[in-house]
Amino acid sequence: MDKRSLEHVARRFREAETRADILRKELAAAIRQADADEVPQKDICEATGYTRQQVRRIVLAAESDAGEEAGEG
Repeated sequence: MDKRSLEHVARRFREAETRADILRKELAAAIRQADADEVPQKDICEATGYTRQQVRRIVLAAESDAGEEAGEG
């Protein structure tokens, strides 16, 4: 493998990381919306493959962020 090929693969990897980060944020927003729409947590877990703890963490993180923003000012 030459340097140019290695740079190409590294660039593709960084682009994939960026896309994954965007999709992770979109999924977290969808989880929070499903929770707000009172979708059972069991269904959220089945649809996403996340554990109940992971889902709770995502939902609670959004709630704590909203509380911090309300307290600022």
